[in-house]
Amino acid sequence: MREFIDGATAIVRGAIAAGCNFFAGYPITPATSILLAMVRELPKVGGIAIQGEDEIASIGMCLGAASAGMRALTATSGPGLSLYSENIGLAIMAELPLVIVDVQRLGPATGGATTVGQGDTHFARWGTAGGYPLIVLAPSSVAECMTLTMEAFVLAEQFRCPVIVLTDKELNLTTATVELLEPPAYSSQLPVVPVPPPLGAGQVVRLTGSSHDDQGRITKDPAQIEALNRRLWDKIMAHREELERVRLDLQPGATTLFVSFGVTARALEEALVQARATGHGVSGAIVQSLWPVPEQALRQAAAGVRRIVVAELNPGLYVQELRALFPDREVLSLSRIDGGLIAPEQFVALVRET
Repeated sequence: MREFIDGATAIVRGAIAAGCNFFAGYPITPATSILLAMVRELPKVGGIAIQGEDEIASIGMCLGAASAGMRALTATSGPGLSLYSENIGLAIMAELPLVIVDVQRLGPATGGATTVGQGDTHFARWGTAGGYPLIVLAPSSVAECMTLTMEAFVLAEQFRCPVIVLTDKELNLTTATVELLEPPAYSSQLPVVPVPPPLGAGQVVRLTGSSHDDQGRITKDPAQIEALNRRLWDKIMAHREELERVRLDLQPGATTLFVSFGVTARALEEALVQARATGHGVSGAIVQSLWPVPEQALRQAAAGVRRIVVAELNPGLYVQELRALFPDREVLSLSRIDGGLIAPEQFVALVRET
């Protein structure tokens, strides 16, 4: 099915196809179009969509809906994600499934409300107290805005945690002709995860943001606290490999690997064509699962290469992960922070210069 749609529409389609039946959000550029579309479309399928009085109220309503067994979604941009921080921590501790869409714009602070950026890369992973892992997915096309949103709902319920879909202004607001599977066809390819039962369904349930035992009772017992915190860590980190989602375009004998995510990955794909046309051996890795870092897939992509180029619209954030992963390689940062996009020629120029 070919359609001319934008990323916001694709996200809404994916959420509804995944069974989302609750949305709450607050207007913020460039994520407002998701709020407007959910308010328009969700009631048509029997769901509830609310514009909250602010970001904190909106994510709070989503946590309440999730605790009642609903499939909840919220959408915001960087400043709103900052306000979400405390309640993201509550969702981690209470093990509530929730999908959060962060449509990135240029920061810091108010920054460029209508300007693209990818500066929330680390904040999406580390922007809450405690240091516990989050699953963060990053679509790089309008079609992936739909498919990865659907997968986010599956992962949120499978791992009982918040999952962030990290997109950006260009992907959310730019319209493109894309091939989309009909939602029923795509849904059939996803693992079936039952809707979580409402808290209190048939039994007494305690919900707390404090350290607690396996009955939800607040405790100071070191052994019980250790067991809780270790489980919150291990339930995601012990499954890193199955969470990996990386699109690889590998060339035998390549000496350079291009790595990117989000809208910048579109320039990477064209850069591969240009570089190979001039005789350069290059491979590409488009990271869709930013966190946990897909170490196994990246090691596979980097096998035999001498140089890795990491492209991103921020001062150079994700490149730090690649430098830690490959201390024996030359890892170059290709970044842009003026509100413009990275061009394919900028990738190719780095290959020619080294």
